[in-house]
Amino acid sequence: MKRLAAALLTALALAGSAGADVFKVVPNTTAGPVSLPSAVAPNAPGTASFSLTPPAAPERLDYAQLLSLWQRAGAEYGVPWQVLAAINKVESNFGRNMGPSSAGAIGWMQFMPSTWERWGVDANGDGLVDPWNAEDAITAAGRYLAASGGGADISRAVFSYNHAQWYVDEVLQLARLFDSGGQQTTFTLDRLQVSLDHARRAVAKANRRVVGAQRVVRARRLRERSLRSRAARATLLSDRLDLERLAAQAGIVLAQAQARAAQARGALDRARAGLASAQDRSMASSFAPAAGTMLGAPAYEGSYVFPVGGGPSLVSVSHHHHDYPAADIAAPMGSPVYALANGVVLRSWRDPDPRCGIGMTIRTDDGQTWTYCHLSYLDPSVAAGATLAAGAAVGLVGATGDATGPHLHLQLDPTASYPQDQPWFQSFASVAFRWQDESPTVTSSVGRSVFAVVPTQEPDSGGSVVLFTR
Repeated sequence: MKRLAAALLTALALAGSAGADVFKVVPNTTAGPVSLPSAVAPNAPGTASFSLTPPAAPERLDYAQLLSLWQRAGAEYGVPWQVLAAINKVESNFGRNMGPSSAGAIGWMQFMPSTWERWGVDANGDGLVDPWNAEDAITAAGRYLAASGGGADISRAVFSYNHAQWYVDEVLQLARLFDSGGQQTTFTLDRLQVSLDHARRAVAKANRRVVGAQRVVRARRLRERSLRSRAARATLLSDRLDLERLAAQAGIVLAQAQARAAQARGALDRARAGLASAQDRSMASSFAPAAGTMLGAPAYEGSYVFPVGGGPSLVSVSHHHHDYPAADIAAPMGSPVYALANGVVLRSWRDPDPRCGIGMTIRTDDGQTWTYCHLSYLDPSVAAGATLAAGAAVGLVGATGDATGPHLHLQLDPTASYPQDQPWFQSFASVAFRWQDESPTVTSSVGRSVFAVVPTQEPDSGGSVVLFTR
C-alpha cells in the first residue's frame, strides 16, 4: 500500500505540472497582528455586521495565499489545516462558487447567515466581519470547528459543520489525501479537477452548437427541396423561373448553414480531444477514493456503477419521481455519465427528442433495460449494438428535451418500478449521491450530540446558548 500511495503521489505531481494556477494574486492587506476571538463562546448578538450580497469583484487568491490562511487558522484554533482546506474545496471550490447557495449559505466557507453572525471573525483587522473575505471566512471556520471540539474529535466537529455523514466522510477523506501528499497533492488535484470541469463544459457547449447548427441545416434543406419540387410542378414558365431563383437562393443559404455546421463539428472534435487529454492526465490520480470523487470518476459496487460522477456534494436524487417511476439524478451541467453495468446498447439518439432529449437505451447483462435521458452530449461510441462495460463513459449530464434543469433521467423499461428501490442503487447512497428528501440528521454516526451548550453572559439567554444553528 505504501508503494501504491507513493506512486499515486508521484502521478499527481507529474500531472499537476501540465496545469497552471487558476487564481490571480491579490495583495495581502493585513495591517498587522489581530487579536482573534476565542472559540469558547459565540459573538454577542448584533456585533457582527455583514452583507448577504456577494461583491461585484470576488476575491481571488493564489495557492500559496490559501495555504497560508489554512495553516494560520488551523494553528490558531488547534484544528488540522488539511480539514480547513478540504471544507474550503467542498464548500466553495476554493472560492470559485461562493453562493448564496439554494439553502442560503454564503461566502468562502459557506456559512449560514445566522451561524456567521455568531461565529464570524474579523481576521484581517479591516473592521468588517466579512464572509466573502477568505481570511475572515477561513479563520471563522477554524473557530467554529474548535468550538465544536475539533481539537479532540475532528469527525464530530466536521459533522457540526454539515449534519450529514456523507459530508464528514468526503471532507475527511480529502483531508487525509491532502495530509499524505501535502500541498503539492492539494493543488495538483485542484488543477486536475479544474481542467476536467472546463473540458467537460466545453464539450457540452460545443455539442449544443452542433445540435443547433444541424437543426438549421435540416430546415434549410427542406426549404430548398420544397422550392425545387414546386418549380418542377409549375405550369407557367414565369412561376417556374421565380421558384428556381428562390430555390437557388435557398441553396446558397443551405450551403452557408452546412459550412457553419461543419465548423461546429470541428469545434466539437477539438473539445473532445481536450477532454480526452484531461482524462488521461487525471486517470492515475482518480484511483484514490477522495480524488476519484473530486474528479468525477465512476463509483463501483459489485457489478454496478452509479451512472453519474461527482459524489454526494454535487449529485442528489429524490426517492420518488414526480409522476411515474424513474430517478431524476440532479448534477451540474457537464457532469460525467457512465454505463451502470455491462450491457448492449439497443438504441441511441443525438438529435434531441422533444421529451427525452439526447439519450440511449441499454440492456444490461442481468436482463434489465434502462433508458437515459436529457444528456448534453452522447459519446460517438454509444450506438445500437455496441457493447458497454460497467463504468464506460457514455456522455455528459444536460437538460435537453423536456427538462427544467441539468439531470440524468434514468428509468426502467417498462417503467414498472423505481430504480431507487433496487439494492444496487441504494448501496450508493451517501457514497455517490445524497437523498434530496432525506430527513435532517440530528445525531452523529457515533451517537453523540452535535450541539454543545456553553456559558454566556448575554441577556435573556438563560445563561447558556446552543452553539450550532446550521
